[in-house]
This record gives sequence, structure tokens and C-alpha cells, in this order.
Amino acid sequence: MKGIFSTKHTMFKSNATQFFTVFYSRLLMLIILAIIWQSFAWFINSADFPSLFNVADSFVYHFSQGDMIANISVTLGRVLISFIIAMILGVVIGILMGCSDKVNELSDTLLIIALNIPALVTILLCYIWLGLVESAAITAVVINKIPTVVVMIREGARVVDEDLLAVAKVYKLSPSTTFFKVYLPQLYPYIMASARSGLSLIWKIVLVVELLGRSDGVGFALNTLFQFFDIAGIFAYTFAFIAVVLVIESLIFRPLDKRISRGIHNDSA
Repeated sequence: MKGIFSTKHTMFKSNATQFFTVFYSRLLMLIILAIIWQSFAWFINSADFPSLFNVADSFVYHFSQGDMIANISVTLGRVLISFIIAMILGVVIGILMGCSDKVNELSDTLLIIALNIPALVTILLCYIWLGLVESAAITAVVINKIPTVVVMIREGARVVDEDLLAVAKVYKLSPSTTFFKVYLPQLYPYIMASARSGLSLIWKIVLVVELLGRSDGVGFALNTLFQFFDIAGIFAYTFAFIAVVLVIESLIFRPLDKRISRGIHNDSA
């Protein structure tokens, strides 16, 4: 019993040490970047390159008296909806292409075309065909994201361990159990990779969508600030949204990634 508690205490201490080491290293990097930024701002002494103090003042103003919270909430809603739809469709299509050579041959050319169509073209066409409505904005983001998910999932489906599937067949597992307990777990690393890369891609596309055809959201706010040449406000919105994305990454994706990696390691052991 003492050995178990001692092992758990050692693991907890090791994880805490690792966490604080990473935290302080990143904090140090942010401090260095802040010093460099402020030094350039003082050296240039121009309104085109605001100091961190001006950006902080702008952030406080937009956060307390402006629509920053509302705009970020609207943008996050679009990001969430687009992300879920794109991941579901991308995973399904990627598995089909990875499992079937015929489906892959028929769809590969279309996938290459989809990967190389500029996001701006897709956004403009969706607005022209569907109108300046919310569904057009979501559709444009989803269409731009799906191909990247399909590519990653297809590669993962191609390297699934056939021996494990054969064992599941020997034990007469049902198709649903085989898929969710044997097949899908082997794709988790690829799903996580596409999800993490997809998040960074989707929110960038969402901002362009909002800038071109929506009357709310971070993209719309940035367009308004651009028209007034409010560079400090642009940086304030940018840093605020980056902070939100980093929080999502730290609280959701990173713990989930560690949990999946730990499960894969335990299964292999």
C-alpha cells in the first residue's frame, strides 16, 4: 500500500514539475517578446506600431465598453459549428477512401481539386449562391476544412492493423463493437492531429468569412477597426482571440491528446 501511494506521489510530483517548467519557459518567452515589442515601439515612435500600453488600453476599452465579448462569442459559435460538421464529414469520407481503393480512385482527383481551391473563392461563391446568410458562412468554412481532414484520416485508415481486425472477427465481435473498440481507436492520433490543425485553420477562415459578409463577429470588428486605421484595436482583438484559442488548446485538446496517448501506450504494453 505504501508503495502505491509513493508511486502516485512521485508521478504527481513529476507531472507538477513538468507543468511548471513548461509554464515558466513559455512565460519567459512571452516576456522576451513583450520587451522586444515595446523596444521597437519606443524606437519607431509611430502610430502605425502601437506600444503594448496602447494595445492594453484599447483592449480594456473594447472589453468593458465595446462589443468584444459579444463578437468573440459569435465567432466561437461559428467556429464550433463549422468544426463539428467538418470533422464528422471529414472522418467519414476519409475512412471510406482509406478502406476502399475504388472510392479512393474515384474521389482522389476531386480531393486534390478541393485542396487547391483558394478559400476566398469558396467564400465568395457561397455568398453569391446562398446569399449573405449564416448558412452560407458556415458552408464556406466547412468546405474549406473538410479536405484537410480527409487527407489525414485517409492515411490513418490505410495503416490500420489488419491483424487486430482479424482477432475481432475470430472472437465474433459485432460490427459496431469492432468499429468503435478496435478500428476507430487506431485512428485517434490522426483524428487529434486533424482536429488541432483544423482549429487553427477554421478560425482564420471564419474571420475572412465575417469580414466579407457578416455584420458581427471578430472579423467584422477587425474590418471596422481597419476602416478607422485603429491598429491598437486590431492588435487588441487579435490578442484576445488568440488567448481564447490557447485556452481551448490547453483545457481541451492537450489533456485529450495526453489521455489518448496514454491509452495507446497502455494498449501496446
